[in-house]
Amino acid sequence: MNRLRNRRSVAIIGAGRMGQAMGRLLAQSRVPIAFVAARNPAAARQAVRFIGKGKPTGLADPRLQDASVLLIATSDAAIAPVARALAQQGKGIDAWKGRVVLHTCGSLPSAVLRPLQLRGAAIGSLHPYQTVPNPQAGVRNLRGCFWALEGDRRALRVARSWVKLWGGVCFSIPPEAKTLYHLSAFVVCPTVVTLMAQATSLLKQAGVPPKISRPMLRQFVSETAKNFAELGARQALTGPAVRGDWATIRRHLTALKRSAPEFVPVYQSLLKAMLSLAGADTSTRSANLRL
Repeated sequence: MNRLRNRRSVAIIGAGRMGQAMGRLLAQSRVPIAFVAARNPAAARQAVRFIGKGKPTGLADPRLQDASVLLIATSDAAIAPVARALAQQGKGIDAWKGRVVLHTCGSLPSAVLRPLQLRGAAIGSLHPYQTVPNPQAGVRNLRGCFWALEGDRRALRVARSWVKLWGGVCFSIPPEAKTLYHLSAFVVCPTVVTLMAQATSLLKQAGVPPKISRPMLRQFVSETAKNFAELGARQALTGPAVRGDWATIRRHLTALKRSAPEFVPVYQSLLKAMLSLAGADTSTRSANLRL
């Protein structure tokens, strides 16, 4: 037990794509991985194969206390019950003293780990502002990305050291602001994917096959994101809403009503937001939004 803790070993709780990706990065950075725990033994074994280190085990394994750091990378809904279950392990009120427990949820504060803190653990959270659609992409995308951190001082030291190993940028966020922070990621990531899927559908109806539209949209959206970062939102915004080209907007709506009527309310809501961002005259907006 002491030998493992002296080496600052890590136990990963959760064998999904985030746990696997972060586990591989930790292993590549020569951080000792002691265990990978999951409810499904087969999932734990598969995660260990991907990570390349650690022993597969279950959530009730008392050896999890042998690790000096526990990384909880389960689904958001599972974090609280996992924390309660882990806190029941060990003897004495300070059974988890000396350990650090981190979770990776973007919308929940570290307080969800309170049962472990009450038994002596330092708690915190670290969340990457990045998309992880599968473990392989996560290993690639999590290097050099931005990480939101909050929690106890000792837990933050561990989190910062990991982000530094991966060449990332970390920033602090108030615990009470985590839902708003996570909402910002929701607004930009799955929303962009949904909009790109809709654009692909419209392009297909226009005669452009997916083998052309998907790489074309990737290039288009990448350049848009670059413009946003370099110029700011107002200057990066282009299109008929910025120009006040209401004739084109009316043609858009006519085409949408014919080919994708379910998307008309989305288009109108986005148009309203674009006009506000562009600083369009309020009276002009009100008159033309009645389309």
